[in-house]
Amino acid sequence: MSVARLPTRADAKPEAAPPMPELPEVETVRRGLAPAMEGQVIARADVRRPDLRWPFPPDMAARLTGARVLRLRRRSKYILADLDTGETLIIHLGMSGRMLVSGVMPGAFHFDHPAPEKHDHVVLDMAGGARVTFNDARRFGAMDLVPTAAAEAHWLLADLGPEPLGNAFNDAYLVARLRGRMTPIKAALLDQRVVAGLGNIYVCEALNRAGISPRRKAGRIAAPRVAGLVPVIRDVLTEAIAAGGSSLRDHRQASGELGYFQHDFRAYGREGAPCRSPGCGGAIRRIVQSGRSTFYCPRCQR
Repeated sequence: MSVARLPTRADAKPEAAPPMPELPEVETVRRGLAPAMEGQVIARADVRRPDLRWPFPPDMAARLTGARVLRLRRRSKYILADLDTGETLIIHLGMSGRMLVSGVMPGAFHFDHPAPEKHDHVVLDMAGGARVTFNDARRFGAMDLVPTAAAEAHWLLADLGPEPLGNAFNDAYLVARLRGRMTPIKAALLDQRVVAGLGNIYVCEALNRAGISPRRKAGRIAAPRVAGLVPVIRDVLTEAIAAGGSSLRDHRQASGELGYFQHDFRAYGREGAPCRSPGCGGAIRRIVQSGRSTFYCPRCQR
């Protein structure tokens, strides 16, 4: 078996970072893939190009073929498939990547595999009859194979903070982590070393619900208000996952369906619209922070 060279930051293409699916979208895809992949053998892996955002690992098709998927898990915005070969397949959807399931789904009906599309770059035919296709028009996605025991040391995962839905992300942690930081609170929450998986959409939504201005310096927000962000962030993410994510632009669930949490946005993308906070009466404003659009209500977010 060939040993893969771990990609490094230097392998990434130099383009500016595009908007990526956030934690709820990735978790929704993971849950959609689980019935087709967990416990199933990859009968045949077809890798149809040499690279996406960086080169695929050596002999990836051969190393995947015949492997059984023990479990699918998520770390931040990455899907990890632990295999019985002792390796883990790390999947990053990138800007437009889609993991689509066709064929036989356990407990569901049979349906035909669609005709191959131009941007179907990796195809996994599962022994149970399902086909999992990684389609990525813009090729900002990525796949890598690493020893399972070393997966958390991969450069994409090594510096990540705690999961926002996990026990390690709590009020004491967040208060301590933000103490003394003079960056805006929005930038602090987008820092993946502080908390993993949060992106522009859900930070805007959480700050709006918490009534905190995205301009405020993180270290100057009173500890009780910082602590109050923890349950708000959890609620926003949980609701988004239940709704199937926010399918802006190219994102789809594994089934190909659109998520619909975007219909419940209180701030994101609603420039000029009335604020939905009870009794506010203000209007949502758009500003740019660190090159990203920020949506907030200057009346009720202080």
